Amino acid sequence: MNTKNYLKFNLNPLNTLFTLGAFTLLLGACKKDRTERVYERQLVGTKGIYVLSEGDWNQANPTISYYDVEKKTTVKDYYKQVNGTGLGETANDLQVYGSKMYCVVTGTQGKPLSFIDVMDVNTGKSIKRIAFNTANDGFLPRYITFYKNKAYVSRYDGAISRIDTASLNVDAELQLKNGANNAGALEGLAVANGKLYVTNAVHPSYPTSLKSKVTVIDLTTFTKSKDIEVGNNPVRIAATNTGDLYVITWNDWVTFNDPTLVKINSTTDAVTQTETKTDLGAINIVGTQAWVTKDVYASPSIKALNLATGKLGSDLITDATTIATPYGITINPFDDSVVVGDSGSSKAFVFGKDGKIKYSFETGSNPQAAVFNYRYAFVSKD
Repeated sequence: MNTKNYLKFNLNPLNTLFTLGAFTLLLGACKKDRTERVYERQLVGTKGIYVLSEGDWNQANPTISYYDVEKKTTVKDYYKQVNGTGLGETANDLQVYGSKMYCVVTGTQGKPLSFIDVMDVNTGKSIKRIAFNTANDGFLPRYITFYKNKAYVSRYDGAISRIDTASLNVDAELQLKNGANNAGALEGLAVANGKLYVTNAVHPSYPTSLKSKVTVIDLTTFTKSKDIEVGNNPVRIAATNTGDLYVITWNDWVTFNDPTLVKINSTTDAVTQTETKTDLGAINIVGTQAWVTKDVYASPSIKALNLATGKLGSDLITDATTIATPYGITINPFDDSVVVGDSGSSKAFVFGKDGKIKYSFETGSNPQAAVFNYRYAFVSKD
């Protein structure tokens, strides 16, 4: 209660004594009448969607597009508009952790063009670029994941870099090249059960004896613990909330092996299931929802992955929407909608839980990962 407009003080001592007594009683009444409310910050909607397009090799044309969900408007090269410069050469991953987005810019061999760009998720404004280079070459970072205020980055030169998410400095590095157990071309990575799992993919410039294995790293000590045989050329990996991991191995130009979908138990680090498939591409798992792209260049589809059985099931798309070349999949945990990047049309398509198109918008070349800019409100807990 506001007393300022209701009390007037008089300099007469008797009047002053009476007035102070009344003021005391009034404050007591206000204190009794006051009700304290507790508010909490709640996620109430998706404000916008960032989509990373990796660009074309050696064309220096990766972009981050932004779609405003409320206004239904698109800025195709939002990063350049906000930051006044291009994103660099070949960007491979975009993830969010806390209030920041982390973009992995791979660069190209023989040039110091590799870095991680850290941005404010609300504005897209760059906070810091973390260099991943020697004086004349780049480490070629590929993907990023997070665990307990640390970011872990896979690199084509066989190392894992650890970034402190508070200082935004690289605070440790683990080199997996080790004589006969020579790593290289590190690609996808995921965290489960306090361990980091990273794929050792085939790459002609980085010969490796581990090209059919997933390397396991103890995150408490940040040391390698073992390698798991999964089949030739493992590239993509994703973790479930129950501690299982799914690995996609790709065909390659040397052995022409069939792609496989491999399940790993993170408690035992044993392979528990292997499914032979054709032309598997991207995978994304959030909660109980999981999707995999299949036959990307022949008869493209996006299939549900049953996390209990390890089998592929129904199609994501239930209407007449056509995706030419599904390149990336990102699940929105707020409403279970799915963003599909189509490299054939350079567009992102957003599907609802019912598999029907909600909207689409233009992106750059080879759209891959999406990050969601959420809207929050303070809601009373009473």
